[in-house]
Amino acid sequence: MLHTAFIGLGSNLEDPNSQLQRAFADLDALPGTRLVARSSLYRSAPVGYLDQPDFVNAVAQLETRLTPHDLLQSLLNIEHSHGRERTFRNAPRTLDLDVLLYDDLQLHEHGLTIPHPQMHLRAFVLQPLLELAPDCVIPGVGSAEQALGACSDQMLERMPDVAG
Repeated sequence: MLHTAFIGLGSNLEDPNSQLQRAFADLDALPGTRLVARSSLYRSAPVGYLDQPDFVNAVAQLETRLTPHDLLQSLLNIEHSHGRERTFRNAPRTLDLDVLLYDDLQLHEHGLTIPHPQMHLRAFVLQPLLELAPDCVIPGVGSAEQALGACSDQMLERMPDVAG
């Protein structure tokens, strides 16, 4: 059975634009998975730990046969292949991949919460998500468009399109 999943991507180390371009290709290469759409890239200020470079963020829409847990493990493997190190919370990173949505599933288990528990508070997730799914509803939260309205104080800059 095919499932629709939305993945949040972020990077602020080692050429973030290239990290995200490679990650899109890595997502498309996952078994039983196809990259359906990808958002524009956005520059955003760091959250939590502020003494670090700005992030480049995007959202990918996938069709996948992977279970939520298998998808998460695949994302962790991709992060690792990009040199991701987990030194401390909100640390700078080469690549961060998050399962934002998986169909209309609501799941809260050790290590995996769907929808992503902070997504409705982050313009750098909501704006690119709305590019791909303008009528998106976040299960248990509501309209992604309304959630974005509550994030209007967050700095977000759409980056120029780059071939890739």
